[in-house]
Amino acid sequence: MPAYLDHAASTPMRPDAVEAMVPYLREHFANPSGAHAPARQARKAIDEARDACAEALGVEPREIVFTGGGTEADNLAVFGVHDRMGGLLVGSAIEHHAVLEPIEARGGRLVPVDGTGRLDLDALAAVLDDASIAGPPVTLVSVMLANNEVGTTQDLAAVARVVRRHAPGAVLHTDAVQAFAWLDVAARARPADLISISAHKFGGPKGVGVLAVREAAADRLGPRALGGGQERERRSGTQNVAGIVAMAAAVRATVAERDATVARVAALRDRLVDGLRAVVPDLVETAVGGPRPPEPAGNSASAASTCASGAQEPSHELAALGVPRARALGSLRLSLGAESTAADVEAVLDALPPAVARLRAYA
Repeated sequence: MPAYLDHAASTPMRPDAVEAMVPYLREHFANPSGAHAPARQARKAIDEARDACAEALGVEPREIVFTGGGTEADNLAVFGVHDRMGGLLVGSAIEHHAVLEPIEARGGRLVPVDGTGRLDLDALAAVLDDASIAGPPVTLVSVMLANNEVGTTQDLAAVARVVRRHAPGAVLHTDAVQAFAWLDVAARARPADLISISAHKFGGPKGVGVLAVREAAADRLGPRALGGGQERERRSGTQNVAGIVAMAAAVRATVAERDATVARVAALRDRLVDGLRAVVPDLVETAVGGPRPPEPAGNSASAASTCASGAQEPSHELAALGVPRARALGSLRLSLGAESTAADVEAVLDALPPAVARLRAYA
């Protein structure tokens, strides 16, 4: 099987997630909103999954909102706050498009980062102060916990201190979609009011995710989907029981194995980065020195974020870091995952240098 080094885009499903999912596709298929016994069984499975996700994210079960994935979770956070509260939306310049585009669509502001991808806290404070003077007031600040392109992680506690001091009425959201596989999100995202994750980034199925909504922020979030009143009226629509159950299985396995996985994959990352430096002349590692998950997300095997529908344009993340366009066009993201092996790394080290040499010959 060819080596797969695009785990930042999507991961293979964990066997225990597949096993947990199948009965709810074939046998226990009832609508969980019903009143009969099969419906109650489906609802019980959702409740147990809600408990698992809540524990992993450090919130209460009632604060878990199941969504159709990370993009919907991010959209619900950003649009939901703006729909209810209005005001000014603020985000970092390296947010995922699922946050970036909603902020831009509502006339929000973006805050720059430094050359490693870390948020400029002084610039954030200045944006918040400007809004407090000239209005409208800031109602949401969104800062990604771990970036999907360059891997940089943010100090959310420091971000929260700035937000509470300069915009005390604002909700703090973090997109933890890329972080959950590698970081203790319950601890690292404790200062956040809203937290997004997506199952297919850590061994669950595509099309299911979570927005955690802390009770203190619940009245500042409006729904985006109306109809059946599911998810405490925050996200109407029949729940994807099979996907939710499978996601919960992946959540449990990820948390249980995270420390061991991080240590093993960090060693693979170091071998990959050191090996590439040794055999690829003039290689540049993006965001070197910045805090990051153990995957080598700083070397951007997709040429651009796969979330951008295959568009072969340099990423806005690299532009925000000050990477020249010509270099950004030659970037390659190699991202490892829980199932990555030493053989995968060696396969890349064998294949990449001659490929780079061929491309440079035509440059």
